[in-house]
Amino acid sequence: MQYTTSLGGNPFAVLTSVVAPAILTNASSVLALGTSNRLARVVDRTRVVAVELAAREPGSPDYQAWAAQLDRLQVRAQLLLKALRTFYASLGLFASTALVSVVGSIAAYYGRKLPFQLAAGLAVFTGGSAVVGLASGCFLMVRETRLAVQNLAEEARMQITPRRADPPARH
Repeated sequence: MQYTTSLGGNPFAVLTSVVAPAILTNASSVLALGTSNRLARVVDRTRVVAVELAAREPGSPDYQAWAAQLDRLQVRAQLLLKALRTFYASLGLFASTALVSVVGSIAAYYGRKLPFQLAAGLAVFTGGSAVVGLASGCFLMVRETRLAVQNLAEEARMQITPRRADPPARH
């Protein structure tokens, strides 16, 4: 006796169960690429700040401001690495979900109830885990963005506030 499910009886249900993880796989890929680019920018900025810090006298207000910025850059790099890991994990989990969904639809087509149920449960677990990873990575990106904005504000203050070591302008 053939095991009938709405998945096995509806070819669009099979397509939907495979396409949804594929679209989320693409979203994870785009987020991973953007996160990698942000990480590269943080590395470049860290090098610039380290050079500026080396040129300052320890204990001076400028030194403290550059040191604080360097600290935030290190935190940003760690947040970006964590986000990148979660995006890559989500990417793998979404790809696994798509594959498990195909296996489940084949099991349903051939009336194999137990393999279908196992595949459906595994697909829900891997897909759900991937969504949690994707959301976690996005949360980390928001935290990193706040630190980036803090660095921008601090740098703007440093540009507006005249340096004490600078001689007054002569007219």
